[in-house]
Amino acid sequence: MIAEVGHYALLLALALALVQATLPQIGAWRGVASWVALAPPAALAQLLFVAVAFAALMAGYVTSDFSISNVAANSHTAKPLLYKVAGVWGNHEGSLILWVLILALFGAAVSVFGANLPPSFRARVLSIQGAIAVGFLLFTVASSNPFERLDPAPFEGNGLNPLLQDPGLAFHPPFLYLGYVGFSMAFAFAIAALLEGRVEPTWGRWVRPWTLAAWCALTLGIALGSWWAYYELGWGGFWFWDPVENASFMPWLAGTALLHSAIVVEKRDTLKSWTILLAIITFSLSLLGTFLVRSGVLTSVHAFATDPARGVFILGFLLFVIGGSLALYAVRAPALKGGGLFAPISREGSLVLNNLLLATACATVFLGTLYPLFLDAVSGGETKVSVGPPYFNGTFLPIMAPVAAAMAVGPFLPWKRGDLAGALGRLKAAFAIAIGIGLLTWAWQSDGPVWAILASALAAWLFVGALTELAERIKLGRAPLAETLRRARHLPRAAYGMTIAHAGVAVVIVGLTGATSWQSEKLQIMRAGETVALAGYELRFEGVRPVPGPNYDAMRGRFTVSRGGRPVTPLEPETRVYTDPPMDTTEAAIRPTVTGDLYAVVGDGDGAGGFATRLYYKPFVHWIWLGAGIMMVGGLISLTDRRHRVGAPARPPAPARLEPAAAE
Repeated sequence: MIAEVGHYALLLALALALVQATLPQIGAWRGVASWVALAPPAALAQLLFVAVAFAALMAGYVTSDFSISNVAANSHTAKPLLYKVAGVWGNHEGSLILWVLILALFGAAVSVFGANLPPSFRARVLSIQGAIAVGFLLFTVASSNPFERLDPAPFEGNGLNPLLQDPGLAFHPPFLYLGYVGFSMAFAFAIAALLEGRVEPTWGRWVRPWTLAAWCALTLGIALGSWWAYYELGWGGFWFWDPVENASFMPWLAGTALLHSAIVVEKRDTLKSWTILLAIITFSLSLLGTFLVRSGVLTSVHAFATDPARGVFILGFLLFVIGGSLALYAVRAPALKGGGLFAPISREGSLVLNNLLLATACATVFLGTLYPLFLDAVSGGETKVSVGPPYFNGTFLPIMAPVAAAMAVGPFLPWKRGDLAGALGRLKAAFAIAIGIGLLTWAWQSDGPVWAILASALAAWLFVGALTELAERIKLGRAPLAETLRRARHLPRAAYGMTIAHAGVAVVIVGLTGATSWQSEKLQIMRAGETVALAGYELRFEGVRPVPGPNYDAMRGRFTVSRGGRPVTPLEPETRVYTDPPMDTTEAAIRPTVTGDLYAVVGDGDGAGGFATRLYYKPFVHWIWLGAGIMMVGGLISLTDRRHRVGAPARPPAPARLEPAAAE
């Protein structure tokens, strides 16, 4: 019965989404206040019914109701409870329900927290959200129903993909979807502004908190996925430029540019047309990721569906959303005139440079990701090419280096017109420390690549530059302590957030540099009692023993690690064999430290008492995820800034009829 309740709730949510997508939009166009007022309650009601459907599917997983086809295909009675819950979104149909639930959550948030938005504008925003929900709900109901029944019901289910039975992957998709779907709010605000024919500075303030929230969630989602790949897949890497990885990275790059561009709209009433376009592109890239994962054009552990019919539906929806929004942009954008002029050397100019470089980097990733798929499609499968890490490392990284260098300088430039020499003069300490770090790195790793030395200096430049800018704001060392504390207390939280986020980027650069430039590795066959020296450590292999798991059998190896004859820690990697569904997985043993990770993997035996082993020392690799966490914390602190909660002055109650928008 609960499955039927969930299915019926989806149908009701679809009906409400249709109402939300049409009547408020018509009401805003024709000035009918009663129709405009339908948008908030429709959004809240849609959230209620989608939540009921999601809860019904989760109940099926928790109780192992194998009469539901989706549960039977992706769950098992022996699976731990956490992975039964994660199984709800660890498949195509369930992930769509999660997607729509998050979409409804954002719509409900606008209904509750958007009271200071002009009524007609809020109605348009919610109407666009409703239209997006219609597309996904229709797709779910028509071709991806998660509540289909099996008769007779099987006694046992197939189980979740063992690679996904991991805490990192349990929480990775929800945060990723919060980012993907969160950018729909920026898209909705952009389309609503185009429909009304005007973009004012307040629009930049309205759109920034929603974009910032999505950016924080997507940052965490990407970091969790990278962390999972590092310790779960057993190859010691954290990023392989996989097309599905790129599908999440592209909207992150575009969203980062959007965040900075919206600042210029708010502060200087310019870059309006470009910011609107960025909002459209960012959400379009999120939809592209949805298409890649669900269309069947890719085979990946990240991919859900392989049904071409589903891919055609998503492609059609993708073309409709992107084509329609770009057509509207082409018609309305010429009327969006910027109000503020600025010199190339200025705060605005630095943000424009930031946007141009980020957009170019995003285009580089886009080309490398889609070119092989496009060539395969036009050649009928006869021509296949592979675009891998050498392409991305050779094109993307050189573009991003100037972004990091400029991040330290931009905050020192005033609005409208600046003095580059003066800004650089205030960064003398950062420059000196960067040179010193570069020289120390060269002395420590003189046989390493030159670019690693430059990257270390760049990280120091950015980190110290961010702290210097904060010190300048509070007049640290240039005013009495009481004055400094007063200024620090009254400094906007967004300023602290910017400093922390920029410092986080510097930490990520250190992690990437260390893990890719100074890694040590040993790959060999080892027998019990043998020892391998690695990066100043001695790792003695003690052998392998069988270990039972909750829903798998494992062979657990053991290494005892010592340094200079003194014991450090044991490492116990595993190879696991799952039966439902059948699959072998590798569980690395990792000893993280501030300066680097010891990483051990044990593989198959050779039949003569030896086992394949892979041992790595990865300097600073955990700084990658530490830096990503710092960036997210900076974003969250910025999100708490009071200015983000004040969208517009409170307005008097709406009259019985609203005036049509001036441009319509």
